[in-house]
Amino acid sequence: MTSPAVEEHLRRAIQLSADARAHGNHPFGAVLVGPDGAIALESENTVNTGNDVTNHAETSLVRLAARTLPAAELGAYTLVTSCEPCAMCAGAIYWSGIGTVVYGLPESGLRALTGDDPDIPTLSHPCRLVFAAGSRPVTVVGPLLADEAAEPHRGFWTD
Repeated sequence: MTSPAVEEHLRRAIQLSADARAHGNHPFGAVLVGPDGAIALESENTVNTGNDVTNHAETSLVRLAARTLPAAELGAYTLVTSCEPCAMCAGAIYWSGIGTVVYGLPESGLRALTGDDPDIPTLSHPCRLVFAAGSRPVTVVGPLLADEAAEPHRGFWTD
């Protein structure tokens, strides 16, 4: 069971993923929630418009957090993302010190939507595996609201 606040934050991340698609990018969005339960930062995917394959919503959010928030406090923050973080994003989240991740659409659900097209590479590597290989714990909650989180992806990868 999720709390209404978690679902509200996840729905904001899903909206950011729809915004990213509308802006010509891949449909991914993320928010960083502070210890007070309020959204501290937001980010959407800018891979296409930023011409940088590392501009995933989560990685961009981690960069922003590292520039604007005290590193010693990030363990109390929660990164809420529309889709399960890929291995690159999970690594960035781990190294940032963020303590919790909440996600909507699992990687397996994303892969079902993208298909096996070699021009749309995916990594079938759950974020929990990346975090489990580390020396500090990262709490992971998800998938949640997966059907809602999948909506901005429908038709995007196959059109």
